[in-house]
Amino acid sequence: MTARLHASARREQLLDVALEVFARAGYHGASMNDVAEAAGVTKPVLYQHFESKRELYQALLDEVGARLLQAIGSATTATTDGREQTERGFRAYFRWVAEDHDAFRLLYGSGSRRDEEFNQAVRRVTAGAAVAIAPLIAVDIDDEHRLTLAHALVGLAEGASRRLVERGESFDPDVLARQISDLAWAGLRGVGRQP
Repeated sequence: MTARLHASARREQLLDVALEVFARAGYHGASMNDVAEAAGVTKPVLYQHFESKRELYQALLDEVGARLLQAIGSATTATTDGREQTERGFRAYFRWVAEDHDAFRLLYGSGSRRDEEFNQAVRRVTAGAAVAIAPLIAVDIDDEHRLTLAHALVGLAEGASRRLVERGESFDPDVLARQISDLAWAGLRGVGRQP
């Protein structure tokens, strides 16, 4: 049994352990017993913090999503140059992926997409990232079109990450961020208001 922790510290510990368990086994393949055992606590302790496996998984999706959006937000606020903000946003994203494959798998894996409630949580994260990116797109288009392009950029980063994570390849997040931001920036230069 692990040492007695303050409730908020225990909750964080349980979320960290649950991330590893769910990323490895998926939502349906993991049980509350698996999480409790991996955390070194009893099931009643786990249930003091989360009423069900579903609630635990939802809390985990929310926590992982918040960490990602915080990383992107923190990285892009220090500069006002659109191109630099774009690269910094991609760098924060790819560093998050490189440092935490489990978080990426949890958020963007098929288990989170097959369940409507979990999929909504993922869509909120994707939408949050797109909303953060949209103002960085400095082209003469209406706001809805800008937001659509922001979603496309989020999809570009997700697609590149999915390939690297699924193949188990290590990568330099700074190099990848520079390449993807160059690709995005070059593409955005060709975008303009439609007649």
